[in-house]
Amino acid sequence: MTILDIGGLPGLSAKDARARFENEGPNELPTQKKRSLLTIGLEVAREPMFLMLVAAGSLYLLMGEPADALMLLGFVFVVMAITIIQERRTERALEALRDLSSPRALVIRDGVHRRIAGREVVRGDLVILGEGDRVPADGLLRRCINLSTDESLLTGESVPVRKVASEQARELDKPGGDDLPSVFSGTLVTAGQGIAEIVATGVDSQLGKIGKALERVAPEPTLLQKETRRLVRTFAIVGLMACTMVVVVFAVTRGGGVHVWKQGLLAGIAMAMATLPEEFPVVLTVFLALGAWRISRSQVLTRRMPAVETLGAATVLCVDKTGTLTQNRMTLRQLAVSSSAVDLANHQDELPEVLHSLLENAILASKRDPFDPMERALHEAGDRLIKNTEHLHPGWSLAHEYPLTPSLLAVSHAWLTGNGDEVVVASKGAPEAIADLCHLSPEHKQSLSRWVDALSSQGLRVLGVARGVASRDTLPGVHHDLSLEMVGLLGFEDPLRPTVPAAVAECRAAGVRVVMITGDYPTTAQSIARQAGISNCDTVISGVELDTMSNEDLAGRIKQVQVFARVVPEQKLRIVNALKANREVVAMTGDGVNDAPALKTAHIGIAMGGRGTDVARESASLVLLDDDFSSIVAAVRLGRRIFDNIKKAIAFILAVHVPIAGLSMIPVFFTDWPLLLLPVHIVFLELIIDPACSLIFEAEHAEANVMQRPPRNPDERLFSIRTIGVAVMQGLSVLAVCLGVFLLARSSHSAEVARALTFATLVVAFIVIILVNRSWTRSAFAMLRVPNTALKWVVSGAVIFLAAILTVPLAQRLFDFAPLHLVDLAISLGAGLVCVLWFELLKIARRYQRV
Repeated sequence: MTILDIGGLPGLSAKDARARFENEGPNELPTQKKRSLLTIGLEVAREPMFLMLVAAGSLYLLMGEPADALMLLGFVFVVMAITIIQERRTERALEALRDLSSPRALVIRDGVHRRIAGREVVRGDLVILGEGDRVPADGLLRRCINLSTDESLLTGESVPVRKVASEQARELDKPGGDDLPSVFSGTLVTAGQGIAEIVATGVDSQLGKIGKALERVAPEPTLLQKETRRLVRTFAIVGLMACTMVVVVFAVTRGGGVHVWKQGLLAGIAMAMATLPEEFPVVLTVFLALGAWRISRSQVLTRRMPAVETLGAATVLCVDKTGTLTQNRMTLRQLAVSSSAVDLANHQDELPEVLHSLLENAILASKRDPFDPMERALHEAGDRLIKNTEHLHPGWSLAHEYPLTPSLLAVSHAWLTGNGDEVVVASKGAPEAIADLCHLSPEHKQSLSRWVDALSSQGLRVLGVARGVASRDTLPGVHHDLSLEMVGLLGFEDPLRPTVPAAVAECRAAGVRVVMITGDYPTTAQSIARQAGISNCDTVISGVELDTMSNEDLAGRIKQVQVFARVVPEQKLRIVNALKANREVVAMTGDGVNDAPALKTAHIGIAMGGRGTDVARESASLVLLDDDFSSIVAAVRLGRRIFDNIKKAIAFILAVHVPIAGLSMIPVFFTDWPLLLLPVHIVFLELIIDPACSLIFEAEHAEANVMQRPPRNPDERLFSIRTIGVAVMQGLSVLAVCLGVFLLARSSHSAEVARALTFATLVVAFIVIILVNRSWTRSAFAMLRVPNTALKWVVSGAVIFLAAILTVPLAQRLFDFAPLHLVDLAISLGAGLVCVLWFELLKIARRYQRV
C-alpha cells in the first residue's frame, strides 16, 4: 500500500486557527432567527380562514350554542398548529445541513495531527482525508494518492469522481468533474488518501450556498388556498352587509320597538349564518388532513397538506435519475470477451469458463474490503457467480499496488500466489488505459473502441480488465512497463427500479409529462430514459448547453425536451422556474442535498424517505417512505380525487346556502310573512351540512376516468362558472319549491304549520342534493350501490331527527312548529324529493353526448 507523504506541511498554528475561528465563525450554517409564537399567531390571525372560523364560532356563542362554538374555534388551533409546523420546517432543514456539514476532521496544526470537531475547521487548515471520511469543508487537494470522492449529494451522479493534487490551484471548481483538485463539504471519500487545504467553510461552502438558497425560497400558496381565501373574503363582506340590511329593514318595516329589534337581530344572525359558509375552511382542513392520512397508507408522508391536492393538478413531474428512477447502487451488468458476452440481468445458467477468468481478474484488481461502489459490485457478483470455484483466491497476498494516476486511469495489483516467486498481475481501469498497458495495435484499439461504444450506448459504465504473470524480482517499478494481455470488458449500471416503467406509463396516460434531470452523462441518461419509458428522449440538453441559454430560450426549448444531463443544482432551479414560467404545475422528486432548493421551489416537492437526505426531506412537501416511484401515481390519483370531492362539497355548500339565505331574507321584505328560518333551524341544518360536506363527500371514491383525463388547467378555478352555476341552479330549484310549499300551506294553515312543512321540504331536498352530487357523471341510483358509510349515518340521522322535531311536542315548541296532517307532510316530502331531479337528466344527456 502506498503511503501518503505529509512531510513539509506544518499546517496552521493553533493561534492562527483560533483567531480565524473567532473572526470568521464556526464551520456550520447559521441558526435561522426563530420567530416567537406570538409573532406567528398574529400572522395567522390575519388569514381570512382564521377570521372566518372565529366569526362563525362567535356567532354560535351569541346564539347560546357553546358546543358548536367550541368545535369551530377548535379549528382555529388546528390552523395555527399547522402554520407553526410549517414555520419550523425550514429551521429543521438548515439544522440537517449543519449536521451534515460538521463531521469530525483530522487536521495538521503546528506540524501535529489533531482530531477536531468539523465545526472548528477554519480556512487555511490542512485536512487529512482517507477512505470513508466525510470532507468537513470545501478545499483544494495539495497532495493525494488515488483519491476519489462520491459527490452525488451535490451532483446527483452515482459514480465517484477522481481527484488530483495541485499546488497552484487557488479557486474551487464546480462539483462533479474528474481529475480536479476540489473537494467539497459533506462529500464522501470512496478511495485513496489526500491532504486538502480548506478554502471555504460554513455559509461560503457549496452546502452553505444551498442553505442560503433554501432561506430565500418561500413556498407559494396553492391555487386552492388562494381561491379559498378570495371566496371566504367575499362571503364575509356579503354576509356582514346582508346581516346589517336584514336587521335594519326588518325593524324599519315593522315600526321599531324592542321586541321588533330583537326579532330583527335574530333574523340578522340567521342571515349571517346563511351567507357566511363556515364550512369552507372546515372542508379544506378536513379534506386535506384526511387526504394526508389516506395517502400515508400508500407510503407517502405529507409534510405540507395543500400539496396533496396540488399534486392532482401536476402537469410536469421532474425526476432525478439517481436514487429516484434508479436504485443508486452500482451493479455488474455485462461481461464481455472476444468470444463470448453475457448480460447478467437475463442470465440464469453457469458462466462460461472464459468469463470466469474475466471476473476473477477484475476482483483481483480490486481491494479485498472495498469502499468503491464498483469494486463492491464486483465482489457481490463474485460471491454470486464464482464463489465455489477455484477463481477466488483468499490465500494470495498483495505484493505490489500500482495506483491510478491522471496520466494512466487504471489500477493494477500484483499478487503472490504461493507458487515460488510467481506473481499474477491483475489490472482494471478505463478501456483506453488498459489498451495502453496491453500495448495493443491500432487495429485492435479500433476494434476495442467499437466494442466500448456499443456497451456505453446502453448506458453502461465500461471498464477494461487485463492479466499478466511475472516473478517478484522482475516486477517493474513503473506501471506502464507491465506486460499484460487484454482479458475483456465489464459493463456497470445503476439499475432502474422495477416499478418505474409502469408508473411512468400511468403518468403519461394521466397527461403528466415526466422530465428527467440528472448530473450523469447524456448517454447514460438517454439509456435510463428509454428503459423508463420517457418519451422524446433522443434530444438531451446538457448543463453546459443550458448555461448558454437565456431564461426565455430555456422556457421555449423545455416544451419539447424531457432529458437534462450533467446538470448542477443551480441549473435544476432554472429548469423548474422555466417550467413554471410556462404555467406548468411542477412536481419535483429528489433525494440529495442538491435537490433541496428545487424541491422547495417546485409547486410540489417529493423527497425519497429511505435514501433521501434530511435536507431533501425537510424541504419537500411529500416524502416517499419506501422510495417507490410508483407511489407518486397513487398520490396523483388521490390528489385528483380530493379536488373532485372538494368541488362536489363546495357545490353542495353553495347549493344549500341559496335556499337558506332566500328563506331567511325574503320574509323580511313582506310585513305579513312570518320568519321562516330561525337560528335554531339553521343549527339543525348544520347537523346535515357539516357531516355531509366534511365526511360524505370526502369519502367518495375517485371518478372512473380520473387517471385517463389530462390534468386540469392551472387557470381552472375551483369555483368555476360551471360549478357555481350548477350549485346556484340546484339551490334556486330548492328555494322555489320551498316557497311554493310555504305559499300553499299558508293559504289554509297557521304560520307554524307552514313553517314546519317548508322546513321538512328543505331537509329532504338537502338529502337529495347530497345523493345527486356524489357523482357528476354517474346517476344517483347507480351511486347507491357504491358504499359510503358516512352517507348512511348522516341520512339516517337526518331522517330520525326530522321525524322527532315534526312529531314530538317539546321539539315542536322549540322549533316553533305545529302538528301536521299526514297528507300535507307527504306532499311536502314529495316536493323535496323531485326538486333537483333535473340534474339527473342533465347527467344522462351528457353521457349521450360523449357516446
